[in-house]
Amino acid sequence: MQNTVQKIEIYTDGACKGNPGVGGWGALVMYDGHTQELFGGEVSTTNNQMELMAAIRALQALESLPLAESARVHLFTDSQYVQKGISEWIENWKKRGWRTADRKPVKNESLWKTLDQLSQRYSIEWCWVRGHTGHNGNERADALANRGVETVMVGNHSD
Repeated sequence: MQNTVQKIEIYTDGACKGNPGVGGWGALVMYDGHTQELFGGEVSTTNNQMELMAAIRALQALESLPLAESARVHLFTDSQYVQKGISEWIENWKKRGWRTADRKPVKNESLWKTLDQLSQRYSIEWCWVRGHTGHNGNERADALANRGVETVMVGNHSD
């Protein structure tokens, strides 16, 4: 009997109307023929915070799925900040006590710590894709992020 590896594909995106401003995050999680769409938003945030939140919420969603120990996650983001941050920069930030190379505090430290903790639970390949180029998964994540913005704006609408 052949041992097949369970593959999970995740597409994430963040959006912000103003930076800072009203923001939203979106994630598309695909596994075993299933698709799960996630989105949400914040009243006052930044685009980078929403990019991080999209990845965090997607990985949190995996906790409720029946995943094999050998599951491989491919997480696609159009944010080089997220992709490089988690796969290249974070180890040095931790060694320097959450300081950048020029000794400034790492922005969004609490979100990075949460993402780092969640990412330790899975075998993840962090993939960067160019945004707004017709990549179906990225376009759907973008639409979900904008839906997150809309839900916040509707919820805070005043006449």
